[in-house]
Amino acid sequence: MRRRCTWRIFQSIEYACEQDQIKLHNFFSYLMDQFTPSSSKERDFISRMFVSGESYKEAELEKYCDYESIEVPDSYIGPRLSFPLLPDHATALLEAFQQKQQLHARYVLNLLHETRKHLKQLPNISHVSTCYSEEITVCGDLHGQLDDLFLIFYKNGLPSPSKSYVFNGDFVDRGKQSLEILVILFTFLLIYPKEVHLNRGNHEDHMVNLRYGFTKEVMQKYKVHGKKILRMFQNVFCWLPLATLIDQKVLIIHGGISDNTDLDMLEKIQRDRFISVLRMKKRKESNRKPEVQAINGESPSGSDAAGKEAAPMLPLQPQPAQAPSTANRLEFSRWLRQTVQEQIDTCRRLVDISESEPEELTFSSMVSLKDVDEPCWTRQEEWKQILDILWSDPMPQEGCRENKVRGGGCYFGPDVTEKFLEKYSLQFLIRSHECKQEGYEFCHNRKVLTIFSASNYYEIGSNRGAYVKLGPDLIPHFVQYQANKTAHMLTMTQRQGFPVALISRVEESAFRALREQLFAHTSALISAFKAYDRDNTGRITLSNWATAVESVLRLGLPWRMLRPQLVRSTKDGMLEYKSWLDDLAMEQRSQEHIQSSLLEIIYRNRSNLETIFRIIDRDHSGLISFEEFQQTWKLFSSHMNIGLTDDGIDDLVRSIDFNKDGNIDFNEFLEAFRLVKQR
Repeated sequence: MRRRCTWRIFQSIEYACEQDQIKLHNFFSYLMDQFTPSSSKERDFISRMFVSGESYKEAELEKYCDYESIEVPDSYIGPRLSFPLLPDHATALLEAFQQKQQLHARYVLNLLHETRKHLKQLPNISHVSTCYSEEITVCGDLHGQLDDLFLIFYKNGLPSPSKSYVFNGDFVDRGKQSLEILVILFTFLLIYPKEVHLNRGNHEDHMVNLRYGFTKEVMQKYKVHGKKILRMFQNVFCWLPLATLIDQKVLIIHGGISDNTDLDMLEKIQRDRFISVLRMKKRKESNRKPEVQAINGESPSGSDAAGKEAAPMLPLQPQPAQAPSTANRLEFSRWLRQTVQEQIDTCRRLVDISESEPEELTFSSMVSLKDVDEPCWTRQEEWKQILDILWSDPMPQEGCRENKVRGGGCYFGPDVTEKFLEKYSLQFLIRSHECKQEGYEFCHNRKVLTIFSASNYYEIGSNRGAYVKLGPDLIPHFVQYQANKTAHMLTMTQRQGFPVALISRVEESAFRALREQLFAHTSALISAFKAYDRDNTGRITLSNWATAVESVLRLGLPWRMLRPQLVRSTKDGMLEYKSWLDDLAMEQRSQEHIQSSLLEIIYRNRSNLETIFRIIDRDHSGLISFEEFQQTWKLFSSHMNIGLTDDGIDDLVRSIDFNKDGNIDFNEFLEAFRLVKQR
C-alpha cells in the first residue's frame, strides 16, 4: 500500500506538469491566432519565434546547418565519424560516451544530416518481419538515461543483422544524456537500416523540449553550434515514423489509440508538417477550409459556417465555366492546380498573408496524378490522429474520452481496443508513454502491453526498466533491470521482500515533492480552509482538510490515507491550518533562504516561467533580446487591451535589464516578477 501511494504521488505530479505545459502552449496558440501583425516584418518575427523550425525550407536548412564549414581542431581527442558509417564507429561512440567524452559539433551535424536523408525515405508506419531475424526487441521510453541503454545492449546485445530493435519514442528530456542516446540510436539506424527502427514519441517535439530539458542540454553542451544542432534535431524529429507493425499482427505506437484512429490515414499523412504536435494553427486551417470543401465537392456554406468560430465568407475568383473531363487526368490535374492556387492567392490578399510566408501546405503542390482520386483530410483531422497515438493512455472502463489528466490525447477502454484490433486483424498493441513499477504491464485482457525502459525514473528504486522480445510466435518475453548501482546494491542486501530501506528512500522523495506542491499553493489553500472555518477559529477537521487540499491541487490522491505523513497527529481531530502551513514554509525556506511569499510563487510558477522564457528566447542563447521582449509584449498587450506605445515598451524592457547589458537573463526575468508581486 505504501508503494502504491508513493507511486500515485509521483505520477499525479508528473501528469499535472504535462497538463500545465499543454495549457501554456494553448494560451500562446490563442494569442497567435488572435494577434494581427502591424507589418510583414512583425509577422515574420512572431512566426519565427513561436513556430521554430517551420520557417526553414530544404535548401535553407542545408545552408544554415553547413557542417562542412566547421573545422575539427587537432586537439580534439573524441570519436571521429566518416560516412557511410561502419560498426566500428558505433563501438567508438559507445566507449567515448562511457568515458564522458563529447562528440564534436561537426560530426553531430553531419550525423543529423544523414539521418534526416534516411528518415525522409521511410513510410509513416514501418513494417518489420520476424522472418529476417531470430527475434525483435522492443524498448520503451529512455528519457535521456544513457545507463539504461548501455544495460540493454549489455544484456541483449548490440543491434546487428541478427538482432533487430524497435525503440518506441521518448528518447529525450528529463535525463541528462538525451543527446548521447540520440547519437547512438541514429548511428545504429544508419549502419543497420533494416534492423533498427525508431518511432516518434510525444517528447520528440521542440515545444515539449523547451520545458523538460533537451533544449537546455543541447545549448549547454554545444555553446557555439548549439542553435544549429537544435534546429536540425527539431527537423529530424518530425521525420521519425509514427508506428511500427510486426508481421502485420503487432502494432507498436508510443501512446495509444482513440475510437477514431485510422491506420489508412496515418499511413498517408505528410508527417513532417507536424514539427510540434502541441500547436494546431487555426488561422491557416480556416483559410484552407473552402479549398478542402471545393476539392471534396462540398458547399462552403455548410454547418461550420453557422458556428460561432466560423470565418466570414471570402469572395472567390471566377471559376471556369466547366471543368475538364476527369477522363483526361493530365488536363484535369492542371485545371485543379490552377483553380485551387487562384483561391489561395485570393485568401492571401484578403488576410494580408505575404507570398514570402512559408506555407504549411498548398494544394497545388499536393495534387498530383497519383492522388487526384484519393480522399482529402483536413489538417485538423490529421493533427488529431497524431496527437492521439502520441499522447493517449488506456483505461479499464469502456469507451473513449478526453485525457484531461495529461491535457492531450484520450483515454481508451478495452472495447475500443477490441474493435481496433478486429478492424485491422491485429493480435495486440505495444505502447510506452507510462512509467510502470515493474517496467511493463498488460491491460485490456492482455491485448495492450505497456513497456517502459527508463529505470529509477522518479527516484532511485522507484521502478524497474524493461524491454520485450518477440519471436516468430509473437509471444512476449520480458527482461527487467535497474541500471543504478545504488538501487542494485540495496536490492542485494535485502533478501526478503521489497527492500525496506529502498521503500523509505523512494517514499521520502515522493512526500518531499508533495510538500513542495502544497507549499506552492499556500494562498489558495488558506482560502479553501477558511471556507470551512466560518467562525475564524484557525482550525478545521481533518476530513475538511483532505477535501480542501484536493479541491486546490486536483491531483486525485487519497489524502485521508496520506494525512499521517503530512499532518502531525492531533488530539481532538482538529487541525490548526495556519501553523501547519507555517511549518511547510519553514521547511522550504530552510532550503532556499528566500522570503515565504516569494518562494511560494516561484515554486508554483517556476516551470511555467522558465518555459515562457525559453519560448521568448528564440535563439536559445539564454538571454532575451530587447526585440524578442518587445514583440512578445505586443502579443500580451493586444490580448489584455493595454494601450502601451513602443516607447513605453522600451522603458519597460530597460527597467527589467538590471545590469544594463542590453539583454534579459532568467534571473532578471524572475526578479521582475518578484518586484511586481511586492508592489
